[in-house]
Amino acid sequence: MNTQCEQCANYEYDEEYDVYTCQVNLDEDELYRFVTDTWESCPYYRNGDEYAVVRHQM
Repeated sequence: MNTQCEQCANYEYDEEYDVYTCQVNLDEDELYRFVTDTWESCPYYRNGDEYAVVRHQM
């Protein structure tokens, strides 16, 4: 698990609001931890690097 939102596949740019947001449907407690940046490890983290699988197979 990882807390680096910038590398997460769920962290996407919202053109309407001009900000990056987490696309996971978080409950109230999870949203508080996300906004205050107090997560030790994110249970929803997915590596956004599309080529990670290819490099792993080489």
